[in-house]
Amino acid sequence: MTPEPRPLAVAVHGRGVVDPQEPVIHADDPGLLRGLAAFETLRVYGGRAFALDEHLARLMRSCERMGLEMPPAPELGALAREAIEAAGVRECSLRFVITGGPAGSGPVAMALIGTVPDHLETARAAGIEVITLQLGTDPRARIDAPWLLDGVKSTSYAVNMAARDEALRRGADDAVFLAADGIVLEGPTTNVWWRRDETLYTPSLDLGILAGVTRAWVIRLADDLGFEIEDGWYPRSDMATADEVFTSSSVRELMPVVRLDGQPVGKGVPGEVTLALQAGLRGAAEA
Repeated sequence: MTPEPRPLAVAVHGRGVVDPQEPVIHADDPGLLRGLAAFETLRVYGGRAFALDEHLARLMRSCERMGLEMPPAPELGALAREAIEAAGVRECSLRFVITGGPAGSGPVAMALIGTVPDHLETARAAGIEVITLQLGTDPRARIDAPWLLDGVKSTSYAVNMAARDEALRRGADDAVFLAADGIVLEGPTTNVWWRRDETLYTPSLDLGILAGVTRAWVIRLADDLGFEIEDGWYPRSDMATADEVFTSSSVRELMPVVRLDGQPVGKGVPGEVTLALQAGLRGAAEA
């Protein structure tokens, strides 16, 4: 799996800014041993974290579902500002991580500042290729199984990263998960969208997918542009025959998909609506 780049700055709740090379997780932390940790990743534009309140609210929901104690949101916001200032950059990514903490101690909360990959704008201009991968699950099972932690952002991300690596191994850029019955779910780190005529379609949250913060922004922006938005349970064929397809996430923003499972999507170029929504998202983030 592709290793994570070293952070530009790290700030730990109760300690402040620390050397990025300094260990902050104990060997007996359940976040390390069992993946019992929650996280959020977002973009920083002009030194300001975009949609910070929405991300912190989702982080709180994840912590509650996992039985983790999260510091108050205002304190995490202050922690983020410390980390951004320490990094000395205006455009970057921000990641919050909350772990269970070592035995007999409290949780560990940190903010990490990272770089935004240089290739994103080039990829957006050209469009990306995506493959579909079977997740092998029945989404109906998630409805009455809260222990499956649907919609929770935990650090148990090995399957997601393995899917991204499989896409790269096959010569694609990303993947989209399908349920056992072929229903479209989400990407390893993204929500998925497609357009047919004047309607945008996206998988429903009751499939157990992540309630993306950027997903909510797309709905708002698409409504402003006069598009109908429908969410539901859709087969792969609906996505494959769409006029345009794109993914959404906080760091990569909106990414046009020009090939799906080796076949062109629409005209095989980034869709005009995708690019219009991307421009709207960037405008809101930089306002």
